[in-house]
Amino acid sequence: MKNQNFDAKARSPWTPLKGVNKISVSPSKGRINGTVTIPGSKSLTNRALIISSLANGKSKVQGILKSDDSFWCLDSLKKLGVNVEIQGDTAFIEGNGGKWESGNLYIGAAGTIARFLPGALAVSGTGIWELEASKSMSKRPVSPLVDALKELGAEITYLSDRGYYPLLVQGKQLNGGEVELSGRISSQFISGLLIASPYLNDPITINIKDYIVQHSYVLLTLELMKKFGAKVKYDSNLKEIVVYPSKYTPQDINLEADVSTACYFLALAAVTNGKVRIDNLTCETKQPDIKMIDILERMGCKVTRGSSFIEIQGVSQLKGGFEISMREMSDQALTLAAIAPFADEPITIKDVEHIRHHESNRISVLVDSLSRLGIIVEEFKDGLKVYPGNPKATLLDTHDDHRVAMALSLIGSRVEGIQINDPGCVSKTCPQYFELLGKLGLNIIKH
Repeated sequence: MKNQNFDAKARSPWTPLKGVNKISVSPSKGRINGTVTIPGSKSLTNRALIISSLANGKSKVQGILKSDDSFWCLDSLKKLGVNVEIQGDTAFIEGNGGKWESGNLYIGAAGTIARFLPGALAVSGTGIWELEASKSMSKRPVSPLVDALKELGAEITYLSDRGYYPLLVQGKQLNGGEVELSGRISSQFISGLLIASPYLNDPITINIKDYIVQHSYVLLTLELMKKFGAKVKYDSNLKEIVVYPSKYTPQDINLEADVSTACYFLALAAVTNGKVRIDNLTCETKQPDIKMIDILERMGCKVTRGSSFIEIQGVSQLKGGFEISMREMSDQALTLAAIAPFADEPITIKDVEHIRHHESNRISVLVDSLSRLGIIVEEFKDGLKVYPGNPKATLLDTHDDHRVAMALSLIGSRVEGIQINDPGCVSKTCPQYFELLGKLGLNIIKH
């Protein structure tokens, strides 16, 4: 099976699986029992890097994620004239107050940069930039953000299809005012506008005209903005957000581990009747995917919520027989769907229609993949229902989507001969994913 979606240009030098066409994942010979240290949060890394660069002076950001998405973010910032030094997982960033150098930027497949960078450039006063994205990112909409920025007077032009990358952005002095924005497709549009907002000449009021698919990620943005000195005001349901003119100030900050990545290893413990401890994460995190541990508990697993760790003890038979809204933790819809065949009753996942617009049409891809495995599955507009079954060995396509690859790999922890096509796409979020699975005991073979 040749992966038609593969985009070699989007893979960064931080990809450890160059030249690997597929990976076989097979069950461990012994019981899974181990501890994992999870790399830094992808969401927080790119927010912190861009906000630090908008600040005037030197920030220290510890615990960054070194992945494709953060590589292209750093690459863009360097081309914009920001002095960046990386030591291990710490970034030292000499922010230039948002006075960027003109040029052409390539952002890879990073949804965070695609939604966070245009606003930061548009408010810079001067400069002109051509922004190119990967093939998959160029199929994902950007118009809600661009429309809102244009309403404020920004000069942004679509260089190909209207509503999509590539873009031409011209820096201007922008005034504030009142703007309406949808949060129905992605919360990143709201975060992208927010990050740029302190650099407007006047206060801005952002009104959410429908609903936000993931409130928590907007709250993460607002909290990080406040850490860097932004003046913001918002209500608890985030229907109205006000940002006042100010400048970000340099900070020394520590980023949390990536909860979305941690969930695959917790699900691994659940589905294999094993035990996995994440040693650098607690339930106090504001990252929304932490709610996945409540689902695993509902499925019969034992959860230990430590002061500096989280541990999951699996069970011999996972419990199903429930329907769940995963709108706020939609990245884990795929994880739950991948382990659902091993539950004792069907599991229905609802309220995730927006994941059809991610790196792939994730609902359709999962339905197709589970069907190939011989699992009965029903597809809905906003989700899917997965029935218990015995998956059969097969080769599965990742559709150049890191979450598809990571979730489907979990099936190999129970089924001999699961093969994952184009496994290198995991470098978008967790380049060492398969290495970590191997360390926990799974049999990983590169082809």
